[in-house]
Amino acid sequence: MTLIDGKKTSAEIKAEIAQEVKQMIAEGKKVPHLAAVLVGHDGGSETYVAHKIKSCEEVGFKSSLIRFEDDATEQQILDTVDKLNNDPDVDGFIVQLPLPKHINEQKIIEAISPNKDVDGFHPVNLGRLVAGLDTFVSATPSGIVDLIKRYKIETAGKHCVIIGRSNIVGRPLSILMSQKGIDATVTVCHSRTENLKEIASSADILVAAIGRPGFVTADMVKEGAAVIDVGTTRVPATDTKSGFRLKGDVDFENVAPKCSYITPVPGGVGPMTICSLLKNTLKAGKMR
Repeated sequence: MTLIDGKKTSAEIKAEIAQEVKQMIAEGKKVPHLAAVLVGHDGGSETYVAHKIKSCEEVGFKSSLIRFEDDATEQQILDTVDKLNNDPDVDGFIVQLPLPKHINEQKIIEAISPNKDVDGFHPVNLGRLVAGLDTFVSATPSGIVDLIKRYKIETAGKHCVIIGRSNIVGRPLSILMSQKGIDATVTVCHSRTENLKEIASSADILVAAIGRPGFVTADMVKEGAAVIDVGTTRVPATDTKSGFRLKGDVDFENVAPKCSYITPVPGGVGPMTICSLLKNTLKAGKMR
């Protein structure tokens, strides 16, 4: 069993991006600028945005954070999105999800200019992905594909089963995995799928992105399968300083011995998500 080290891989990619930024500076070009809009104080969002800012510093990007309290109005966020869309210094930006319940997330996503949508959530970018056109690919699916490629996990003709159908992970990943050059045969499963255990256990590559800690058990995994765990649920823990620990969608302890490759949580897919965001920002900077 090989443990897929997302931290190590993301460090390698960051070093490559930093080198490109140095070259851009040497040529007198503008340093890429990534902005983030954070509404409220969701613990996971705070952590993610802090990592984003730190990662921007590591690769030489300019980064900025715009904060709002939980009671910010939808119009305030839309006005901020409009301002960022029209700011020539900002190459790409994200509005961190989830947003408070009184704000329509889809409305905010659709207000972001597709040319600055480095999260890859805008319908235009999702549509371009479906059509096989050059676009900003959602950060987590893009990071997963990077891991699969860099670990040289065989994909051509292999059965890839994705548990989860969100527009952020499951759906875009299913498109990426079936594209020419990767050539996997993809099955997307969800909470209403019948015979889920049988389908999952037929997978050569199994991706768990359902948001239920420990959902994938050993009897759902084929011997020698590669398992990618996207889950990052906070569960209470008395032995940690924070009072919680991150738990994946896979019962790691019992599943790992059956696998050829497996991602841990934390330290697997998570670091790659931020890397993909940096790659999209670099691409946006070059476009401008």
